[in-house]
Amino acid sequence: MTAPDPLARVMAALADRYPAEDRMVPDLVRMHLLLDLLGSPQLAYPSIHLTGTNGKTSTARMVDALLQAAGLRPGRYTSPHLQSVTERITTDGVAIGEERLAEVFDELAPYVQMVDERSEDRMTFFEVLTAMAFAAFADAPVDVAVLEVGLGGRWDATNVVRAQTCVVLPVGMDHAALLGPTLEDIAAEKAGIISEGATVLLAQQPPEAAAVLLRQCAEVGATIAREGLEFGVVDRRTGVGGQMIDLQGLGGRYDEVFLPLHGPHQAANAAAALAAVEAFLGGGHEPLDVDLVREGFARVASPGRLEVARTSPTVLLDAAHNPEGMRATVTAVTEAFSFTSLVAVVACLDDKDVEGMLEALEPAVASVVVTQNGSPRRLPVDDLQALAVDVFGEDRVLAEDALDDALDTAVAKAEAEAAYGGAGVLVTGSVVTVGEARTLLGRR
Repeated sequence: MTAPDPLARVMAALADRYPAEDRMVPDLVRMHLLLDLLGSPQLAYPSIHLTGTNGKTSTARMVDALLQAAGLRPGRYTSPHLQSVTERITTDGVAIGEERLAEVFDELAPYVQMVDERSEDRMTFFEVLTAMAFAAFADAPVDVAVLEVGLGGRWDATNVVRAQTCVVLPVGMDHAALLGPTLEDIAAEKAGIISEGATVLLAQQPPEAAAVLLRQCAEVGATIAREGLEFGVVDRRTGVGGQMIDLQGLGGRYDEVFLPLHGPHQAANAAAALAAVEAFLGGGHEPLDVDLVREGFARVASPGRLEVARTSPTVLLDAAHNPEGMRATVTAVTEAFSFTSLVAVVACLDDKDVEGMLEALEPAVASVVVTQNGSPRRLPVDDLQALAVDVFGEDRVLAEDALDDALDTAVAKAEAEAAYGGAGVLVTGSVVTVGEARTLLGRR
């Protein structure tokens, strides 16, 4: 008899846990109980903790790369994944293997069952996976964990580490049903990761969010470094395959740093990542070796973030899933690529501000092919088509029931509309959509 696939077995067990990973149970009781039973693996190493609405995964990858260049062995925990849950847990830049993931799950399973039996609610998908990451990092062992908040901050399962280095990326409107209806509410949830005595790297924020975050820092005695004051982007020039940036860090200035990612938002993410590593390694009082910084940024990759998945025509994959993210994507595409005709393939989840995303996308594309992804939370293609027609007009909207058909239609339309070259296709609207597109296009 063929042995069951270890990853499929783990995913089936995790998928059985309600609420799903996109839901939030507002307490950390189960996480603390499980981690106490495991001997508190999350305290076996220091952590760098990241929250915000957009840019967390890319920034976490940059922090990871800089730490590796500095000779440390980081563990990185990010979410959601594009194609495989193994992407979420990496050690020294390498994703956890499927068999190792299953081993960690089996090691934790008896303790998870004990917590389930003692609690009113069972542990969630995300809680169990987060505990698995903590345990895997302790076993590795790692020198430092780079942790991306899954949702919000205050009640997120990662918020059991009391990190002394925190990064708060730009706060915007997303997950309002869970985090609150205003920017102030959402910022208050994200401010929950800021603990006593921490150093907080604060990206540029809307005024309403900034006031909440600064108040939390003052209340707990955190040290604040702000983008545009203590750190930031001094200059940037677009280039082939990315951009050349000059950065002001906490400890000094770093010029002629190549970042193989596109857009001003990624340059800002790089500034936050650099400041976080400076703060972690020495409080930011002395500059890092500029060659170390250049080496770290040169090795950065962020799949699904304006990723070129194929050429002739160029097919870009970008996981923008809210209006702020889509505006950043449009700016980056316009700056970095010279398309004479760009066709978008869009599939979204039903709990997002889809109309806001479409309005942000509309000026940059000639037409849009709407479709749906495989998520249980997907927005049906008919509903998305109705929204797209309101924004683009009927003559600029096509619809396909399946993503693979939508890709074929978009490629054909882009080539037809750009007979002399310069055609492009942008696949966007959801992390799920981009992950499925990567698989269809043979990306790993």
